Amino acid sequence: MPSDEPDDKPITRSVRGSGRRLRGAVAHYLGTAIVSGQIAPGETLSGEIANAEALDVSRSAYREAVQVLTAKGLVESRPKAGTRVLPRSRWNILDPAVLAWAFAAEPDVAFVRDIFELRAVVEPAAARFAAERRDKDDIKAMREALAKMKRHTLATEAGRMADREFHDALLRATHNDAMIALSASISAAVSWTTEFKQRSRALPRDPVPDHAKVCDAIAAGDPDAAAAAMRTLVDLALEDTRLSM
Repeated sequence: MPSDEPDDKPITRSVRGSGRRLRGAVAHYLGTAIVSGQIAPGETLSGEIANAEALDVSRSAYREAVQVLTAKGLVESRPKAGTRVLPRSRWNILDPAVLAWAFAAEPDVAFVRDIFELRAVVEPAAARFAAERRDKDDIKAMREALAKMKRHTLATEAGRMADREFHDALLRATHNDAMIALSASISAAVSWTTEFKQRSRALPRDPVPDHAKVCDAIAAGDPDAAAAAMRTLVDLALEDTRLSM
């Protein structure tokens, strides 16, 4: 679509839906294009009217979608300057929606590296705290999630949901509100990387035993073993993800 601005990025896809779902569909389309690099940092989107027409949506739906992207740090809108994509350093990459958009396309190596470096810092420490502070309800929640992972396997949505529940339960077992606040982000990262690894082939190995080792160490109240087992789990997950890229 032509634009008066030479660096404007046009939109050329129709998005279907209604109400909140339509806003979400537009945000998903734009978010995926931005996070994948199709619309690069520094580029300015074409005007509201032009993009609403190109996407075959109302101006209000398009405007609401841009507000979603703004809240997640992907873009900023200024009068007369338009809507510009912000640098990656401004993005809230831990937002579950941003993670979903990243893995909806082909995530770049740097993005995957950043996510796994964060997991390698947070999760072994969380496992250590969990081993020191867990109670019987925490252990029960982890055991139940682990049992569902074994029953369904991570090749199924039910199994991946159980995987998220396991990591949620582990973070809750730290009894550290700041770490628990990371639960949605960590769980989303785990879920999307697991699904991504299976796009072109089956998982190269069964990661459930690695989770069982973490769970056993936490249940035994062994902080060193729990931290070491979690570090191994994260390292192996990164290796599997690299093989899929």
